[in-house]
Amino acid sequence: MPKVILMCGKICSGKSYYAKRLKQKTNAVILSCDEMVFDLSLDDIGDKHDELVAKIKKYLHKKSREIIEAGTDVILDFGFWSKKEREEVSKYYSERGIAFEWHYIDISDEDWKRNINERNSLVSKGLSQSFFVDEGLLKKMESIFEEPLKQEMDVWYTNKRL
Repeated sequence: MPKVILMCGKICSGKSYYAKRLKQKTNAVILSCDEMVFDLSLDDIGDKHDELVAKIKKYLHKKSREIIEAGTDVILDFGFWSKKEREEVSKYYSERGIAFEWHYIDISDEDWKRNINERNSLVSKGLSQSFFVDEGLLKKMESIFEEPLKQEMDVWYTNKRL
């Protein structure tokens, strides 16, 4: 039975990397808000960013249903920073009879900061199509992010840098 895999974690925790590895194992389709924003060249929309991301998420949830109906697993690489959003998404899929799993990507503060610095370096050099993580974005994420309890997640993956 196909399912939706919901990726939860902080920015730069390794969600996209984990999603790509999971895709290889499950032959799933990855749906990513960030990818859509960049592919449509919408990465510099300023004050409209949150509104646009909400619309993209709604669209991708609709697409995830279509992909599930076609018999393929879906990985939603969104982050799901707040408990409220996680509860709403769980309800959304439950009400539609769609199987889903929550995967949390945990990372130590030291490795997280290193990931942010590496990402910012690649973005500055034009070698990565990602958001530059500035102080404003970090403050926003930290003010919104609510780490889930272990019992909320089906899979708790600890991203350890080597």
